[in-house]
This record gives sequence, structure tokens and C-alpha cells, in this order.
Amino acid sequence: MSSIQDVATLANVSAATASRALSRPDMVAQTTRERVLNAAQQLGYQPNMLARSLRQRETRTIGVIVTDILNPFHAMLAKGVQDAADRHGYTAFLFNTDEDAGKERRALDTLRGHLPQGLIVVPTPHTHENLKLVPNLPIVELDRVTGNTGVTTVTVDNIGGARAATAHLIGLGHTRIGMIVGKLDITTAVERHAGFRQMLEESGQTYFPELVLPGQHREKDGREAALRLLSLPPAVRPTALFVGNNEMTVGAVLAARELGLKIPEELSIVGFDDSRWAQTMTPPLTVVAQPAYDLGVLACDHLVTQLGHMQSGRARASPARVQLPTELILRQSTAPPACVPTA
Repeated sequence: MSSIQDVATLANVSAATASRALSRPDMVAQTTRERVLNAAQQLGYQPNMLARSLRQRETRTIGVIVTDILNPFHAMLAKGVQDAADRHGYTAFLFNTDEDAGKERRALDTLRGHLPQGLIVVPTPHTHENLKLVPNLPIVELDRVTGNTGVTTVTVDNIGGARAATAHLIGLGHTRIGMIVGKLDITTAVERHAGFRQMLEESGQTYFPELVLPGQHREKDGREAALRLLSLPPAVRPTALFVGNNEMTVGAVLAARELGLKIPEELSIVGFDDSRWAQTMTPPLTVVAQPAYDLGVLACDHLVTQLGHMQSGRARASPARVQLPTELILRQSTAPPACVPTA
């Protein structure tokens, strides 16, 4: 088996430089690092990461916790984090919680055993308490926030996105607009609901609380909520729906089809989140798009910046509040209401 000295000799550097190039790439010039990596690849050198971690009591790893890896939005967040981590020379350990407090605690417990240098987490309602398992660990909260003022947050403008979606439906002439909002103990749902209500009231439209139903961010919940709303008598049911995430939007579309309602002739739908299926369904779906990949990249970049401050002995970087814009993408799932319902 090749040793670090063999790698150093082939790369024409010292053993210490070769070791740094593989374990602390940010401390070595790019050309030197590439030379060392090429030498290691040629020799088939595999460093004993576990042994080195135990000696140094640290690793080049970060934890990444998302709530639903089957959701394309969360998968894209994780992809952005992982690509950025790889670029910075870190390994990302990915965990999925399914919004479950117990799974989240177990993930944090497992992470502790791998000596991560930092954590990126999509919070659940339980995260604020569960993070006590990893005190002093640098943390970036992604997509949602816990209210912890000591951590960096990377989110989107949920209120602005919801306002744009609602304004679009109002502009088409809809006056009875329903919303499937999601879990109101999660900040994204709270903000999207707030933007929806703000735009209705600012536009002189009536906010109908009976047309706003919660869900658990799953397809099943979106379908059940939409069936309830769309089964109301024609004079009072919504002519348009704004749905709080992509999974619930799938459920809402399925419910409309079950009830024989044509989109957009009899029901307009706007979803929050874009995806490939939203573009290819019939009709293509109008959505509030989020830059999911960019969110993941930025979260990792900010975490690595914090780690760099700590490793160089500088004061810990002040928490950042990063918020990216959303984009309303108009397709064919929205149109003026067919008629104005009468009581």
C-alpha cells in the first residue's frame, strides 16, 4: 500500500504539504493541491480518515439534515450543499427526518460520533430543542428558521412569493381564493400564509378563513384539503387555489381531476415550488419558483466561511441573514374564473 511519503515524492513536495493538500486543501495552493491529488490517484493512496480524525479530534465533514429527501425541493437543496462541500474539500453526511423529532435527535446523535465540524439543517418544530445535543457546533439553518439569533439562516422571500401568486390570481378576477397552507408551526408556511392574506387585504378582497386549510406538506394532505374545499357548493367554493408546496400541489391537482374539474377553465391553481413534473403536466403549472440549488450552495459556503474563521483563530463570524428572491412563473394552470358565483 502506498504511503503519504510516496505521494509526496511523486508530487515533488514534502510529506507535510502532501498531507495538508489532502486534509486541509484551503491551506495549499491550487496547483500544488492538484499535483498531490493526481499523485494520490496514480498510486491509489487512501488516507485513513478515521484514524486521523481520532488523533485530531476533528474531521473534514459536515452534517446535513433535511426533512423529506423524496421531495424534489429538498433533494435539490441537498445536491447544492453536497456540490459546494466537495468544492471546499468537505464530506457531507446526509440525514432525513420526515419531520419526526425522534429521527432528528437520532441523526444529531449519530453525527456527534463522527465529529462533524459544522451542521446545515432544515429545521422542524423540534429543532430548537434538539440542537442542544450539539452545543457550540457552527450551524446554518436552511429554508426554515428556528428563531435562534446565534445562527446563520439561508431562506427565500416566502412572503413576497406568496404575494406575487395571490396578486396574479386577483388580477385574473378571482375573488374566492383558497389556500392549502401547510403546517403553521413551520416558518415557511407561516410566511406564505401571511403573504397570501396581506395581498388579499391590500387589494380590497375578502380573506375567507374557511377557504384556508392546513396540511402536513405531503401529497395526501393536499388531496384531502383540496377535496374538502372543492366539494363546497358552487356558490361558495374557491375558483382558485394557492398551494403551499409542491407535494401538496400534486394532491390538489389529483383532487380536481377526481371531481372532474377542468384546469384552468373551472379551477386555477398556483403552486409554491417548481419541478420537472410541474412543467410537463397538462396543463403546465403556474408556480412560485425557488432557487433550491443556490440555497444549498450558499448555506454550505457560509458554513465553510464560519469554519475558516474558527480554524484561523479569528473571532467567530457574525450570523448572516441571507434571503433569495422567488420568481412567479406563469404557465397554463391559471385563467379568469368562468363565471362569478352567486349565493
